[in-house]
Amino acid sequence: THYLVMEMVPGDTLAERIQHDGAVPIEEALGICTQIAEALEHAHEKGVIHRDLKPANVKVTPEGKVKVLDFGLAKAFAEPSASDVVDSQSPTLMTASPTMPGVILGTAAYMSPEQARGKAVDKRTDIWAFGCVLYELLTGKQAFQGESVTDILAKILEGTPYWQALPERTPAIIRSLLYRCLQKDVTRRSRDAAEIRLQIEEAQAAPASIVPAATIPARSGWRRAMPLVLASLVVGAIIASIANWSLRPAPTPRPVTRSALTLPATEQLGWRATGQNASLVTLSPDGTHLVYVANQQLYLRPMDSLEASPLSGTEGASGTFFSPDGQWVGFFADGKLKKVSIAGGPPLTLCDTPNPGNASWGPDDTIVFAPNQGSGLFQVPASGGTPQELITLNIEKGENHLEDPLILPDGKAVLFVASIGGGTPAGHQIEVQSLETDERRVLIQGAAQPHYLPTGHLVYTGGGTLLAVPFDLARLEVTGPPVTVLEGVMLLSDGTTQFSVSRSGSLVYVPGFGAGIRGESTLVWVDRQGEVEPLGAPERAYRNLALSPDGRSLAVSITEDPRDVWVFDISRHTLTRLTFEGRNQHPTWTPDGRRIVFSSSRAGGQRNLFWKLADGSSDAERLTTSENIQSPSSWSPDGQFLAFFETHPTNNRDIWVLPIEGERKPRPFLQTPFDEAGAVFSPDGRWLAYMSDESGRLEVYVQPFPGPGGKWQISTDGGEEPVWARNGRELFYRNGDRMMVVEVTTQPTFSAGSPEVLFEGQYQRNSSRVANYNVTPDGQRIVMIQQSGSESAGTQINVVLNWFEELKQRVPTGN
Repeated sequence: THYLVMEMVPGDTLAERIQHDGAVPIEEALGICTQIAEALEHAHEKGVIHRDLKPANVKVTPEGKVKVLDFGLAKAFAEPSASDVVDSQSPTLMTASPTMPGVILGTAAYMSPEQARGKAVDKRTDIWAFGCVLYELLTGKQAFQGESVTDILAKILEGTPYWQALPERTPAIIRSLLYRCLQKDVTRRSRDAAEIRLQIEEAQAAPASIVPAATIPARSGWRRAMPLVLASLVVGAIIASIANWSLRPAPTPRPVTRSALTLPATEQLGWRATGQNASLVTLSPDGTHLVYVANQQLYLRPMDSLEASPLSGTEGASGTFFSPDGQWVGFFADGKLKKVSIAGGPPLTLCDTPNPGNASWGPDDTIVFAPNQGSGLFQVPASGGTPQELITLNIEKGENHLEDPLILPDGKAVLFVASIGGGTPAGHQIEVQSLETDERRVLIQGAAQPHYLPTGHLVYTGGGTLLAVPFDLARLEVTGPPVTVLEGVMLLSDGTTQFSVSRSGSLVYVPGFGAGIRGESTLVWVDRQGEVEPLGAPERAYRNLALSPDGRSLAVSITEDPRDVWVFDISRHTLTRLTFEGRNQHPTWTPDGRRIVFSSSRAGGQRNLFWKLADGSSDAERLTTSENIQSPSSWSPDGQFLAFFETHPTNNRDIWVLPIEGERKPRPFLQTPFDEAGAVFSPDGRWLAYMSDESGRLEVYVQPFPGPGGKWQISTDGGEEPVWARNGRELFYRNGDRMMVVEVTTQPTFSAGSPEVLFEGQYQRNSSRVANYNVTPDGQRIVMIQQSGSESAGTQINVVLNWFEELKQRVPTGN
């Protein structure tokens, strides 16, 4: 007589618990998952893969003991019914051979992508399912849902969990753990249940790190808010230890500690697409101070304090970096490279630089910086002066710009990133050049944002992931393979991954959990009263727009990889790609609406001017050839002249005019030491409006075309991005978040009235000095780009103390 003896396990399954009570409290959920991870750890050590881990297969006994059930599936069950597929009790899908590729084994909602594709599986399939179970315990919802098995499998293969459903108090380490468990690429997924168990135990052992920092409430609410205040003080005490730990060596390895800084509700980490290299967080070299970007300016937070203070005069700052002694913060703003003391006082201007870039402050008090996207690297004394080119572009190898400079500790070499070809992430490579011998070599392909650490590592980014390799400082060589050391870091639309590492071993980063903010935005109409109406275009990473002369179509550049020009049909709500090679942006329609001119790197080297039929029926034709970046801004009404500006590495921007007939030889219209750009023809073709910083700040001016003649200053308190009304009687421009309008007369002579505010709103601006809006032919509506979340990165900054201890274990250097 054959019979089967099985343990009778009392208690409810997790599926029953979730169905009855919803989400499980964080502390209890972590306790349950610690035991699940322990069970998987033991099974994997014995060579057993569960293959069907789900809430319905986990019970919690009345004594609190977790039991993982139903190991060893080996025979087919009944086909699933349509009513079962959403519930966690849905039947297991099987075929006859669970160890071979080409079969499906498991429950739909908890299948890993490799299971869903019928590929061979290993213990990492259980890791995926574990992530699904943990997510469901914390949220009360399945990570991947659908109305049918097919829908669920499609979500698993292509979709992502709704990370915002996680409770606010979810520890940062648990969020990161979930992201690693639910990596679709099996090679990037967590591999070890024991490692998962240790991470959960670490989160349980540091309860203060999961509580967001709270501001001290008003006295009347003190007693009610006491628990939050005490939690904040505990967080502050943990963070305050940075200074002591970073300056006092310990005889034994110090513990790695994780915590989260939560900004006040009045502060929002973010960036409004005002330029490239939007570093949101930067640590001082000794790890005692943090600078972050919020509300479009810099905030300074001592790490032993619960509060941060805005740094005055830093509005619109980007590309932040510290001096070696940590007493100064360098940044880019208003076309200048500046520095400000952390002790207070106004910022000091060091030199002009056409575009926001990034920089490194060396031990000899020299700053190396990337001035814009069309040049090599320059250096300037930290006290200010005239920039001198330090490292040139290697145009023969297809380099179109250099960025991310980092002066190595001995000051004898510089790391940097060279952009090759079209400038996509795959075309980025980290290089190093000796300042003593000028020897230059490529270190890592497809990488950016290099950070050299005193542990002998080179840390760099690949999207929202941090990787590390051993690096020999003396020989300037990589000595080992890359290892992923952190995932789920925020990625902005300019390609900047949001993290910073101090020499003392502290790491800060903005969590992204795989979503990666790519700068999705919306095209909207805004009337003269500021009322907003969407155009109906899909959310994309829009930059630069131009309304066709008949007002029926919109040319836009979309800054995804690759960066291209697209045409949106407003009435039909269709988006059609126009360009296919290189980096393409700044579209401008010809007056007859037949062609679109744009800036492109399709021919290699810098972006020059090309045009193409707007219906895409022709190849792009080159209009100009220059070693400098060129961007179109306006056509004369008769279509005979194209106004554009050219960016010189050291002489800012100048305005040029291209005759479209004859030999097409450009001639300068304004060529001065100041920054002049954004020239637009008046509807009668007799005047050019443009912006210039000749007064010390950007203002809008008008001059006669083709000249000579005087000029009129239109704006009175700063202005940029001028656009004429089609009737020639109004001139629009922007002053910060305000849309301004001025009544003008162009015939027989020019005259202008006083500026008036039409409306105010946070719509996308453009550091490239090209108008990022257009006015309809009747002058009643303005098409603008509204950022989805304003490139917001939320209010959380994760802090990892003594991160070097973890780094050295994961990436041995051999020293």
